[in-house]
Amino acid sequence: MTETHSFQAEVSRLLSLVANALYSDREVFLRELISNASDACDRLRYESQLHPGLLPPDTKLAITLIPNKEARTLTIADNGIGMNRPDLVANLGTIARSGTAEFLVQAAEAAQDARDANGTTPDLIGQFGVGFYSAFMVADKVDVLTHKAGESESWLWVSDGKGDFTIAPAEGSDLPHGTRITLHLKPEMDEFLTEERLKDIVTRYSDHIAFPIVIPGEGDLQKTLNSASALWLKPPKDITPEQYKEFYHHAGHAFDDPWLTLHWHAEGTIDYRALLFVPTTKPFDLMDPTRRNRLKLYVKRVFITEAVDGLLPPYLRFLRGIVDSEDLPLNISREMLQNNPVLDKIRSGLTKRVLGDLAKEAKNKDKAESYNTFWENFGAVLKEGLYVDRDHKDLILNLCRFHTTRTVEEDGQMIGLDDYMARMKEGQKEIYYIAGQDLTGLNAAPQLEGFRARGIEVLLLTDPADDFWAQSEMSFNEHKFVSATRGDIDLEKFPAAKDQTTPEAPPADMAKLIEMFKESLGEEVKDVRVSKRLTSSAVCLVAQEGDIDINLARLLRAHKQLPLGLSRVLEVNPTHPLIAQLGKLAEKDEQGGTVREVALLLLDQARILEGEPLPDPNAFANRMAALVSIGLDAA
Repeated sequence: MTETHSFQAEVSRLLSLVANALYSDREVFLRELISNASDACDRLRYESQLHPGLLPPDTKLAITLIPNKEARTLTIADNGIGMNRPDLVANLGTIARSGTAEFLVQAAEAAQDARDANGTTPDLIGQFGVGFYSAFMVADKVDVLTHKAGESESWLWVSDGKGDFTIAPAEGSDLPHGTRITLHLKPEMDEFLTEERLKDIVTRYSDHIAFPIVIPGEGDLQKTLNSASALWLKPPKDITPEQYKEFYHHAGHAFDDPWLTLHWHAEGTIDYRALLFVPTTKPFDLMDPTRRNRLKLYVKRVFITEAVDGLLPPYLRFLRGIVDSEDLPLNISREMLQNNPVLDKIRSGLTKRVLGDLAKEAKNKDKAESYNTFWENFGAVLKEGLYVDRDHKDLILNLCRFHTTRTVEEDGQMIGLDDYMARMKEGQKEIYYIAGQDLTGLNAAPQLEGFRARGIEVLLLTDPADDFWAQSEMSFNEHKFVSATRGDIDLEKFPAAKDQTTPEAPPADMAKLIEMFKESLGEEVKDVRVSKRLTSSAVCLVAQEGDIDINLARLLRAHKQLPLGLSRVLEVNPTHPLIAQLGKLAEKDEQGGTVREVALLLLDQARILEGEPLPDPNAFANRMAALVSIGLDAA
């Protein structure tokens, strides 16, 4: 019985993009379908290790291209794992890896931007694991005949890519296992029916595929179009940059070029090979809540699994590629991989090698701009390692790049901690930072005024991970990280920078004003102090010694892990005209009514500057209106 299904909403929109040439080069459809066929063969080879009867011992796994000029069809066939009915619905009716409309919005915008710029469109689909749908760039109808290994039924999936697809049992099929994808080519796509064109595409994009890619020859002969050898087994000197790039496209389901290629053979107590790539662009699933890596694990050249937990720490999940172990058993299950001592050693070796190679790139001054681009893409993820992997924190800190109060006002380039320390003031023992949501807001924070007046550079941290690692007793070369929003920082030991002024000694009348502020604000604050850091702002909030930092408290409140109303220390600037005037008024106004109203108003002002919600917005508005009215009357 034939069933008709509608594509997932995202797929329908994707097919519309495909029809309008999302790819800049249509020939890559073949790369995508061959890559999928290779994965299917890999999976069958793995399953046959667990279930020996699944694959006859004399079976040779391969991928076959069958052009038919008379029927104007191109078939891509494999004898891999195959699919059953649920697999067809799940794999060919949805976007498997992204599953969100966000990808489609980004893809459409990127395509339009590129067309506006130079008339071409970008390569995006493979980056999101939806390469099968690229078939509709060259075909106006696609048939998928498939039979899952170990099952009794074959199935036929058919679609014209216009919104629906059908699934029906394929009675009488001679397919023992695997998949045959038949493309009914569009009239202008005859080039993909010639052997020469197909061979050229395979040589360019898929030569590294470890299974033979064959095309029928005369009689029963077949021609093999690729070298069919595992690329990671070759010495790096024998591999061209183009071969590395195409393997990355295959292993990482990516369309960009690799930013960095890491290829080595580890020998000793354990033996494994690794061929890893750092992407140039940020993978779409980088911030997936599962935080899984996307490396493929092989054992003795046999594919075992993808995204195995434990092969890499989560903060290195941006890497793509393969790891091939000689020491794990071929019949190891995914469950047996958990807490496996061999896997733990591989993980340790991979982590140290990757961090070491990244450190070489970070130290190369000739690649500073390129490294900063890498850091902008993956720095937020790498910094997760600072609080989950204390064994490697020093290595990770050496990789970190930061915006500072100095760099945002000069060239905008990020710097490393070595550069920061070289610019530290004489006698400075701490690395100062301030954390928040955006550079512009942080750089204008009132708590930085005293640092800026003394020429002290402050790191500007805007990643969600920053608050957690920076407050975990973190240090670099014995210099502790200290938040600029803490109330126990002694800035007076540093002289004013040239052409800068620092806060003067408080006038004698500040004592009365501070007393009235404390009385007026009560438990709304932990303390009220004369500030030694403010130079132009009237007030600011700082964290009491031992309290949670201001930005971390904001994040925890947003996730309902901290109650609202956490009180802070209010610092007042005695040199500010308003505060000085209030000080004089406090000496004269025994009742303190006006001073108390202004105190509450200034506290709310400080809260607004910190991005905190006001406990009583109506009261704030009324106070503001009343004081403005008094000012207008006086004028």
